[in-house]
Amino acid sequence: MRILAINVGRVASLTVSSAGGSTQVPSAIVKSAVSTLADARPVAIGYLGAQGDEQADLTVHGGRDKAIYAYPFEHYPIWRTMRMQAQAGDEELPFGAFGENLTIEGLLETEVWIGDVLQFAARDGAPVLARVSAPREPCFKFNAKMGFKQAARMMVQSAYTGFYLEVMQPGSLWAGAEFELVPGERVVRVDEMHRLNTGGGRN
Repeated sequence: MRILAINVGRVASLTVSSAGGSTQVPSAIVKSAVSTLADARPVAIGYLGAQGDEQADLTVHGGRDKAIYAYPFEHYPIWRTMRMQAQAGDEELPFGAFGENLTIEGLLETEVWIGDVLQFAARDGAPVLARVSAPREPCFKFNAKMGFKQAARMMVQSAYTGFYLEVMQPGSLWAGAEFELVPGERVVRVDEMHRLNTGGGRN
């Protein structure tokens, strides 16, 4: 299991379409990679998230318990196919396409429990520790980011949500950093919590 990219973004205006036209709303869902396998520069991770990252609505994401959003790269090809079918584009999706801070490889929602801890490798000093706190619940801004109006519904139905992390021990992370899963109490998996929260998701 490893990090493929670290992505950050500032709050900016996002164009959201509706039946009445389009409006501008503040959002930081548009994120760009600042650390990749080709340029694995370190990024400071604090209790409130990655250096250089912002959130527009702290009532639904951000803060201590949702400081970092991780998304599995394994879902990227599926979303590209869905966007092609919706005629929203056929280009390869860039890192950070889902508004995630960490694009990860090797860990899916069906393999991690709420309360599990991700222990990231450390170059110097103590490792970064981050506790899995919740699945992502998409909103209308995700539709705008993906370019088609059913995107949020598709995320709910597929349960390809990714998950939020609470930073327990801050430090530095970089693309290519490996991590291991330290089990918590293991009462409910991320995908199961998603179904409990939404009444949807895959069986």
